Amino acid sequence: MIPIRELFEAHLTVSELERAKKFYGGALGLELAGEFPERDVAFYWLGGRGASMLGLWQVGSTPQRLGLHIALRVDLPDLLKAPAALRAAGVTPLDFAGNPTEEPVVLAWMPAGSLYFRDPDGNLIEFLAMLPDAPQPQLGVLDWSAWCRHGGAR
Repeated sequence: MIPIRELFEAHLTVSELERAKKFYGGALGLELAGEFPERDVAFYWLGGRGASMLGLWQVGSTPQRLGLHIALRVDLPDLLKAPAALRAAGVTPLDFAGNPTEEPVVLAWMPAGSLYFRDPDGNLIEFLAMLPDAPQPQLGVLDWSAWCRHGGAR
């Protein structure tokens, strides 16, 4: 079998492409890779040109919505700054349970630091930074400050 190295492209459905472009291009600062108005789709580069892509497809308004989830890898220093940066962009940072938060959480089984937020269509977006620490699955999911009190992220 061919070894798979990483995910290159992911797609989300949106109800209003222009609103989504303001969020992903403006609030998150992603670089527009290409737009195809005849197909109601825009693509954004993740990690720089050619690294990976996110496609946003307009599907129109409907009372039934499908909320999707993607995780975007970030560096740990950026993850720790993300709650303030998201708030400054008018986006509410969320913890693992979906509650507003001031700090990332740690998924101790990996371990990885994570911070969640929703796009204008309700899709769940996650910033994730792998941590250099040993996994501690018995700790479950805990706040960043609690992880540090347990000796993590040295």
